[in-house]
Amino acid sequence: MNISIIIPNYNGEELLRKNLPKVIESVRDYKDNVEVILVDDCSSDNSIDEIKNQKSKIKNTNQKLKIIKNEKNLGFSSTVNRGIKESKGEIIVLLNTDVSPEKDFLTPLISHFKDERLFAVGCMDKSIEDGKITLRGRGVGKWQRGFLVHSRGEVDKTNTLWVNGGSGAFRKSIWDKLGGLDTLYNPFYWEDIDLSYRAIKSGYKILFEPKSVVVHEHEKGSIKKKYSASQIKTIAYRNQFIFVWKNATDLDLQLLHIFWLPFHLVKAIIRLDLAFLLGFFQACTLLSRIIWTRIKSQKHFVKSDKQV
Repeated sequence: MNISIIIPNYNGEELLRKNLPKVIESVRDYKDNVEVILVDDCSSDNSIDEIKNQKSKIKNTNQKLKIIKNEKNLGFSSTVNRGIKESKGEIIVLLNTDVSPEKDFLTPLISHFKDERLFAVGCMDKSIEDGKITLRGRGVGKWQRGFLVHSRGEVDKTNTLWVNGGSGAFRKSIWDKLGGLDTLYNPFYWEDIDLSYRAIKSGYKILFEPKSVVVHEHEKGSIKKKYSASQIKTIAYRNQFIFVWKNATDLDLQLLHIFWLPFHLVKAIIRLDLAFLLGFFQACTLLSRIIWTRIKSQKHFVKSDKQV
C-alpha cells in the first residue's frame, strides 16, 4: 500500500530539525512508495527553510517530500485536511512535529488495513511529561452528566474510542467519505475524537496498535507557545460542547445534557470558571454551523451512542 505521511507545522523549526530526519529514516526500508507532506500553517520562523534543507538530503527514490504553505493561519483541522486533499496514498499517517517514530513503526500499523472496514489505527505514544514517560495512545470514555468524558486507557488492549490525530494511520477513502476533520474545532482539540466517534457510529472499526511506537514531546508543541492556559481551557470547553451538540443522537443523552446544563453553568458561575462560560457562549455562536454539520454526519450513522 502506498503511504502518505502528513505533518502539520506551525513554528516548529527546531522540532522539524530534530524529528523530520527520524520520520524519513523510519520509512526508508518500506517496500511501497511513501510521500511525506509538510503543511505549514503560516509559520513566522524558518520552518520552510528547514524543510527544504531536509528535502535536499533525501536520496531514496521511493520517498518524496512535498511542502504546502497556508497563506494565513488556519488551525489544525484545516491544515491536516489540506494535506490529505493533496495526498496520493491509500493510507494516511498523521504525525505532529513533536512526534518522532521509532524504527519500523509503520509495518504494524499498515498490517491491519487488510480489513476493508478498518478506518484507523493508533500508535503507542511514549509521552514525555514532566521528565517522565507515560504510555498513551488508547482512549476510553463515557457519557456522564450530559457530556462525553474521555481519558487515557490502559495500553494492554487494542480497542479504543479514538485514534490520535498526531500519531495514527487512516484509510483515505473512508476519511473522504466522512468529510475528514471538522473545521468547527479549529484551532485544536476534540477534532480526532469527533472523527473517530463518527467513524464508529458509521459502522467502521478503529484500533490501537501497541507495537507501533512513537515518542511524543507534548510540552514542546506549538499550542502552549502560542496560547495561554486560559485560552487553551476555553477552546477545550467550547469544543466539548460542539462535540455533544453535533454527535449525541440518543434521546436520553440529549435530555440528560439539557437537564445537567443549568447545573454546570451555575457551578461555573459560583467557581468563577470563566473558561467554561466563555466556551459555552463561543459554542452558541457556532450553533447554525453545528446543526449543519450534524445533519451531514447523521446520514452515515448506523449505530446509536449506546452501541458506540
